[in-house]
Amino acid sequence: MKQPLAYIHPGAKLAPSVVIDPFVTIDQNVEIGEGTRIGSNVTICEGARIGKNCTIFPGAVIGAVPQDLKFRGEETTAIIGDNTTIRECVTIHRGTASKGKTVVGNNCLIMAYSHVAHDCVVGNNVIISNASQLAGEVVVDDYAVIGGGTLVHQFCHLGSHIMIQGGALVNKDIPPYVKAAREPICYAGVNSIGLRRRNFSSETIRDIQDIYRFLYLSGLNVSDAVARIEAELPATPERDEIILFVRNAKRGIIKGYL
Repeated sequence: MKQPLAYIHPGAKLAPSVVIDPFVTIDQNVEIGEGTRIGSNVTICEGARIGKNCTIFPGAVIGAVPQDLKFRGEETTAIIGDNTTIRECVTIHRGTASKGKTVVGNNCLIMAYSHVAHDCVVGNNVIISNASQLAGEVVVDDYAVIGGGTLVHQFCHLGSHIMIQGGALVNKDIPPYVKAAREPICYAGVNSIGLRRRNFSSETIRDIQDIYRFLYLSGLNVSDAVARIEAELPATPERDEIILFVRNAKRGIIKGYL
């Protein structure tokens, strides 16, 4: 919908059904899909790719130049999937030469005042609560829930189906299916409530709990715990996902109960 009080660069590609509120700025080299609504005072910068049926609330900035001193003006993108809601004053920066793009997936909710930095990859069905901050090159897997005011160190990997306590300081990788809480942040049990809501069976949840008993409650170091898990627990998709995550954790995983 044409909005006379908005600035839309002639080179931007907007589907006919996009709704633009007053005082929006849309730069060149931007693409926006069908059914998306852009609230007032939103700025969508060069390189943004926004999917279908998204809602972007007032004051958000999508695709701004990254806050990275290594950035040299290279052509990069910020990609937002379909059916994602971006609340007031969220900032999502485009990528750098490192990865070339910042990605937020489908069906996500990014709450007010949150920040997604350059080269982050946020999966599908992720909730990032108010005023949370993701530093550069953070990876967040599907169905993760990040509590309000959480600060995530650069290069961290947050696994699928996790729940992070609000106000957390995250400087290690958080493996799938767990709750992470306390200060300093540590393992606080399996996210069983979240898993039940997503139709995981009771048997699957028990299997996940058995895996984390080896990792966090057995007194074994991580390498020995993984070896015991492979030797003694049946192969399941969840078991294999956890083992792969732990082995690939470049920053190491969060500790057990402190």
